[in-house]
Parts: sequence; C-alpha cells; structure tokens
Amino acid sequence: MTSDLATADSPVLAVARRAREAAAALAPLPRRAKDAALLAIADALVARTAEIVAANAEDVARAREAGTAESVIDRLSLTDERIAAIASDVRSVAGLADPVGEVVRGYTLPNGLDVRQVRVPLGVVGIIYEARPNVTVDAAALCLKSGNAVLLRGSASAYRSNTALVAVLRDAVEAAGLPADVIQLVPGENRDSVQELMRARGYVDVLIPRGGASLIRTVVEGSTVPVIETGTGNCHVYVDARTDLAMAVGILLNSKAQRVSVCNSAETLLVHQDVADAFLPLALAALAEAGVTVHGDEAVLKAAEGSGATVVPATDEDWGAEYLSYDLAAAVVPSLDAAVEHIRRWSSGHTEAIVTTSQAAARRFTQLVDSTTVAVNASTRFTDGGEFGFGAEIGISTQKLHARGPMGLPELTSTKYIVTGDGHVRGEATQTVGGDADAR
Repeated sequence: MTSDLATADSPVLAVARRAREAAAALAPLPRRAKDAALLAIADALVARTAEIVAANAEDVARAREAGTAESVIDRLSLTDERIAAIASDVRSVAGLADPVGEVVRGYTLPNGLDVRQVRVPLGVVGIIYEARPNVTVDAAALCLKSGNAVLLRGSASAYRSNTALVAVLRDAVEAAGLPADVIQLVPGENRDSVQELMRARGYVDVLIPRGGASLIRTVVEGSTVPVIETGTGNCHVYVDARTDLAMAVGILLNSKAQRVSVCNSAETLLVHQDVADAFLPLALAALAEAGVTVHGDEAVLKAAEGSGATVVPATDEDWGAEYLSYDLAAAVVPSLDAAVEHIRRWSSGHTEAIVTTSQAAARRFTQLVDSTTVAVNASTRFTDGGEFGFGAEIGISTQKLHARGPMGLPELTSTKYIVTGDGHVRGEATQTVGGDADAR
C-alpha cells in the first residue's frame, strides 16, 4: 500500500490514519455542524490574532535573514488586517451552499430503477504548498465545508505560522463538537515528510500542490497518490487593434501591478501593430510610474526610446517566465491570430485577457485560447475563487481532468451512484446495447 519511505511507525502515516477516521466521522454530518465549526474558526482567528502574528514574525525574520526575495516575504507575511480578511473568507465559506448530497443527475429507468448521482467528499485531501500561511486556513475551511479531512504540509519557511494557525483551527473545531483531526499539520520540516505524504496511497485520497513550477512538477512526477495539478501563472494581456486605449492601460496596470506576487498577475503584454504607436507610449509611461521593468521586443524597445521607461531586450526566457515581480515581457504582434499563436506557445494555461471593442475579435480570442480562464475587457486578477463567488479557493487547476480553473467546494467532491429498486434483479432481458462490457 505504501513505499519503503513510509514505515509503519511513520509520524506522517500516523496523522494520515487519524485523518481517515476523522473523515469518516465528518462525511455524514449536516451542513449546520460544519458551518458552526467554520464560524468558530473565524472567531478564533480574530481572537488569537496576536498569537498568530507573533509566530509569523519569527518566520518573516528568518526569511529576511536568509535573503529571501521581497515577493516571497509578501506571500509569507500575516498582519492584523490580513488575518481579519482570512476570517472573513471563512465566514463566506460558511455561507456557501453545501455541495455534499447534491444530486448531479437523477432519473428513473424504464424498469423502475431509480438512479441518482450525488456529490460526496473526496475523503482525505493533502495540500502541499509554499510560503503562504493563508492557504492553511483557506484549505482547511474549504475541505471542512466539503466534508473532507485535510493534511496540511506547508513550507519550512512558514512552519511557525502554520503551527500556530493549525493549533487555533483544531481548538475551534473541537470546541464546535467535530473531531480535531479533520485538520492536521503534517509533521516535519524536511523533504522526507513530503515524500512520505506523496507515497501515502491508500491513506490519502488526493494531493493538491500549490506553489512554484518546481514544487508542482516534483509532486506530479513523484506521487503515487492521485494529484490535482495547480499550475504556474504566465498570464497574458492582449491589446487588440480596435480598443479603448484608456481601458487597455487600466486593465494592463491592474493585471500587472495591483499585486505582483500572485499567479494571476500578468507577465506578458501583446499589442496589435495597428494600435502600437498610440498605445505603447501610454502603457510605458503608466508601467514606469508603477515601477515595472519591461522586457521588450525590438518594436517595444524602439517605442521606448526617450520615454524614460525602464525597458530591456527580451529573450526567449522572458516569454516563458512567471516573474512574480515588477517585470513584464512585451511584444508587438501583427494580428490577433499571431497573439493566439504566441500564447499557445508560451502560456502556462492559466489566464489570458483581451482588450477590444470588437465583438468578433473577442469571440475569436475566446474560442482559440485554451486556458482555464479567458477574460474579455477585464483584468487577469479576477481569476480567483473569491472573485468568482466561490469563497476562498483551494487552488487554480490548470489541468483538464476533474477540475479546471479556480477550485471551490464542488471541485473538492467526487460522486457516487445510488440505485434504488423494489426487489429488482437483472436478467438477460434487461441488458442494453453499450455500457461496460466487463459489467455485462
């Protein structure tokens, strides 16, 4: 069932076993029980903010001593305001509909059998993530609401923060009458515990990695537990030949500079050649004011001459980069189709935006671009579970199986069929064409 990496007395398997027991107890509970626990979590986060911020300050201090990039420190940092916002997100999750028990489809067969496909929890969900202690709460809240036990394995850089947060969450859940083990922190700060979690097939039902490309690749390639892949965010903004210049500048600036350290921030700007002369001076001036360094092709470099903007020559590495910083790749393209071709080659499949006043262009762009989210005259920053009305999200899946795009509560469920009869038995006369040959 497990590899040699996960021995019988492994602390990782111990928490996984307790998670399975807790998941079985959680799955049949009504919505009111889960919502009461979520509201207790929100209240506890607010009440114990000082404790959480103090633990987080230790992590931030260690990160700064280690020379960690400011973009990563921004992800790591918790403040009173951020904790209040996290608590608000938990309350929002409590207010969402419970997906468990929802009938996806139902019908009665000609022979009188009643068939219903209903949503059920996945079971035990493992989350492997980097430097974002807010994910600890988001993941716990969404998993609890959807009836799943959760195993949280954050990065060593956030260990003190995550330890404090999980202690608050477990106390609140237990006080609300639920098993504390529905939320657990995976023990250990080194990679061995991650490897054990990845090999805990039979104990853990699904893993969701959240972080950079290296982490995601490691989990996808090395896990024996099924993985929902959340991808990196090389997002594009394409400014079409027919466009509103002021709107295009506003969308670009928000997509790039509103918060640079997140996966839905724009990393590449593509501009149709017919509007480049009018748009680029406005865009470069706005980006310069925001402190953005532009990595431009020859046309962008030429447009930047004498502008005062910080523009450097782009390389192939720039087109594929997820900067997560005040950097932006930029190119002029001869057509919408050329923009689509560029996106197909370099995009991570996360989010692409078109700014246009042409319905035909918008329609063609949305048809041809194959990413989780395609925005028309809107910022890439809207690709987010909260912005989509899901409450907090578990991640943004860039794969195509089971879940794609921002993952809310329904994406944390599977389904089962409930078949109800009245003494029905199957005979030769009930067989139908098609179906599963093995079942026939």
